[in-house]
Amino acid sequence: MADLQVDLDTTTEAGDLDRPAAPTPETPPISDVFEPAPARETATAPGSRSESAAEELLPRPEPSVPDPLRRARALLAAHPVADGYSGLPWALRGLPWYDLELGDNAVDADVPRLRSGGVGAQFWSVHVPDSVTGDRVLGATLEQLDRAKHAVRSHSEGLRLAASASEVADARHCGRIATLLGPARAEAIGDSLAALRALHALGLCSLTLSGTSWAGPEGPSPFGEEVVRELNRLGVLAELSGASDATARRVLAVSRAPVLFARSGARALRDTPANLPDDLLTALGAAKGLCLVPLAAGQTGSSIREVADHLDHVRRLAGPESVGLSGMYDTPDAHPDGLGDVSHYPYLIAELIERGWPDADLARLTWGNVQRVLRGADFAARAARERRRQQAAL
Repeated sequence: MADLQVDLDTTTEAGDLDRPAAPTPETPPISDVFEPAPARETATAPGSRSESAAEELLPRPEPSVPDPLRRARALLAAHPVADGYSGLPWALRGLPWYDLELGDNAVDADVPRLRSGGVGAQFWSVHVPDSVTGDRVLGATLEQLDRAKHAVRSHSEGLRLAASASEVADARHCGRIATLLGPARAEAIGDSLAALRALHALGLCSLTLSGTSWAGPEGPSPFGEEVVRELNRLGVLAELSGASDATARRVLAVSRAPVLFARSGARALRDTPANLPDDLLTALGAAKGLCLVPLAAGQTGSSIREVADHLDHVRRLAGPESVGLSGMYDTPDAHPDGLGDVSHYPYLIAELIERGWPDADLARLTWGNVQRVLRGADFAARAARERRRQQAAL
C-alpha cells in the first residue's frame, strides 16, 4: 500500500517539464524596488526627528500575474475530467491485494491521485488482450466486468458505478468518481445480438466495432449495421478507435446516436492506424461525435506540448464540441513526459490555457462533451423505445 500522493506544486508554470529553464534575471537596483513614502502633511513637534526620515521604505505593489496552473485547478474543480479510457480492470487482475481509496502505487490511478488530478469520471475498459481469441473472449470479458464492479463496490467511498449522463452527474454531486464500464471488444458478442443485450444488462456502456467479420476493412456488413442500430436502441456507445476508415464512415451515417473514438489523435501529426485523418475528423464534427485524444506517447507524442498540438488540431477540424481526453492509464502504453499518472491533468490544462483556449472550450473538453454524448445515447434509446411502442400499438 502506497503513501498518499503529495499535491502538485501549485507555483509550477505549465510547460516547465518541456521547456528549458529561463535565465535568472539580474537583481534590480534597490531604487527600482523601493521608494520613500510621501511625507505626511501634519506638523511635527519642534526638535523631533523628521517623520519623512523615520518613515520605512515601502515596496511597490507588483503587477498581478495570472498563474495558468492555479487557473487549471480552479477550472477542474468546476468541470472535472471525464477520462475516456482506463485499463484499470486488467491491471487489477494481477494484484493479490490493493487499496484504491488509500492509495496504491501498483497502478497509475487510485482515488487520491484521481482527486488530485481533477478527475470526475472514468471509462474503465473491459478490453481483453488480442491473444484471447474465439469463444474465450466472451468469458474473459465477463470476468473483466465482474472484477470492475467488485472493485467499485469495494471502494464505495470514492467510486460509484454509472451508466448514463444522469448517473454520472449524481455520482459527482455525491462526491464520488463516476465509473463507466466499457468499451469491450466486439468479438465478445460474436454474431449474437442477445449477447450484446446481456452485456448491456451487466452494465456495459460502450462496444468497440473492429476486429470482426461484420466490422472489417471494407466496412460493416448488414449484420454489422444491425449491431449499430441495436446499440442505439440500448443506449450503448459505438466506439470506433482501431476500426477501418470505411467502417467508421458507415457507422457515422447509420448511427442515430453520437459515436465515440475513445483513443484517437490526429493522423496528420502522427501517422498511426488508430489516429484519424483530417477528412474523418471533419465528418465526425459534422455528426456531433467525439474524439478522445489519448495521452499515449506512441500516438500523440512524448511531451505535453505534442499532446496539446493534437488537441488543437482536433478542435480546429472537428470543433470544440467534439474533442475530449483519454488518459490511457494502467495500459501498456508509455505516457508523455509530465503526464505519468492521473494527478498530472492540471499541467495539460495549464498548457492549453497558455495557448489561449477559452474557459468554455476547456469545460467542454474536460466534462461537457462526454456528458453531451452520453445524453445523446440516452435520447436515442428513448426515441427507439417510443417508436417500438407506437408500432406495437398499430
